[in-house]
Amino acid sequence: MSFLDREKSVAPPGYSRWFVPPAALAVHLSIGQVYAFSVFKAPLVERFDSSLTAIGVVFSIAIVMLGLSAAFGGKWVEANGPRKAMFVSGLCWTTGFAVGSLGVATGQLWLLYLGYGVIGGIGLGIGYISPVSTLIKWFPDRPGMATGMAIMGFGGGALIASPLSAELLSRYADTPAEAIVPSFLTLGAVYFVAMMLGALVIKVPPADWKPQGWEPSPAVAATAAGEGVSVERAFRTRQFWLLWIVLFCNVTAGIGILEQASPMIQDFFAEVGPAEAAGYVGVLSLCNMLGRFVWSSTSDVLGRKRTYIGYLGVGAVLYLLIAVAGTGSVVLFVALTGVILSFYGGGFATIPAYLKDLFGSFNVGAIHGRLLTAWSAAGIAGPLIVNVIADQQLAAGRSGAELYTFSLVLMVGVMVVGFVANMLVKPLPATAAAGVPADAEPDAGARVQQTQESGR
Repeated sequence: MSFLDREKSVAPPGYSRWFVPPAALAVHLSIGQVYAFSVFKAPLVERFDSSLTAIGVVFSIAIVMLGLSAAFGGKWVEANGPRKAMFVSGLCWTTGFAVGSLGVATGQLWLLYLGYGVIGGIGLGIGYISPVSTLIKWFPDRPGMATGMAIMGFGGGALIASPLSAELLSRYADTPAEAIVPSFLTLGAVYFVAMMLGALVIKVPPADWKPQGWEPSPAVAATAAGEGVSVERAFRTRQFWLLWIVLFCNVTAGIGILEQASPMIQDFFAEVGPAEAAGYVGVLSLCNMLGRFVWSSTSDVLGRKRTYIGYLGVGAVLYLLIAVAGTGSVVLFVALTGVILSFYGGGFATIPAYLKDLFGSFNVGAIHGRLLTAWSAAGIAGPLIVNVIADQQLAAGRSGAELYTFSLVLMVGVMVVGFVANMLVKPLPATAAAGVPADAEPDAGARVQQTQESGR
């Protein structure tokens, strides 16, 4: 098992950094299956003779555990390297399928909660952050593009998992409810192989490695000098919590559409049937996936702060347009919500590079893990806002687009809060810069501050 140790995964001379994104994709495409869990909801309701709410709790537990395991496991991931982290993630994720299938076979819903929700959720969190800091170290010249390539896989995992799961459910038994157990076991086996291959291929760069011919700009050199800020120090900064609010607002707004995509378009437009609504959900998934790569790559040119101005500022305007005029045309509605979902995906992919710009690369994976608690909070807040308001509107006798108008306007306010938080993010002061070691001469901090300011 020493093969999994960080020191055994240092890249030899001649190793191409372009092997790393496919290894990361192997993990993210696997754990991205969680976005396709809805395929199993109806069969699970039938199997357990339960409600959609009770089955939906499985997904909520998985997302909460993703945030918690990323937050508490981030420092362990940094210390032990991506290979061991991917291995542990693969074990947890596939064990979650095995324990969940046992729960389905025995009719014990709590085992499904424990397996897919808790154990699988731990695999989600560790797997999600496992390649992030490694990609940033391999691509210091294009960190947004690098993390976008991997995190794109998480958004696109559902595009593979949804049709695959549906096919398995139709082939393994006469009814989908009877096919859940073999489908779970098949998916677990496929994902185990893919994630182990990713763990086998991935390597970390040697100390002081940098791309041939690349030199960091003065601003980057000042931020990353001395490797970067520790997760404990970053956690106590104003910048961390402002970015927490930024991510929370961006994700809450995205989930506000993603959670109710299919019923929303059917309620808005009477001519849209179930098949068209399913196609609409597929379009949103594609926008989510492409946004993770396109917008995060664009942030390498525009800068992270300006990119988030687009996510939150333009996103707020688009939400307002949906509330005011989005019900007039199916094409307009799909286009507006598609762009918002691309911002949602882009926000996930851009945030690691934003953290690297502020805190350096030393503990960026652990800092990213702590920040993902915003995702857990948004995973609760987004559906709650949409569902509670829709229930209240139904109780008041309203229907169709009226069910969502108020929640859409409320989401505009959420995005404005995130926009303001992003505008308040400033570079770390010289006293917090990682480039100032404890034994530095007195004027070292001043020099770092001057270098930062000259590079802004």
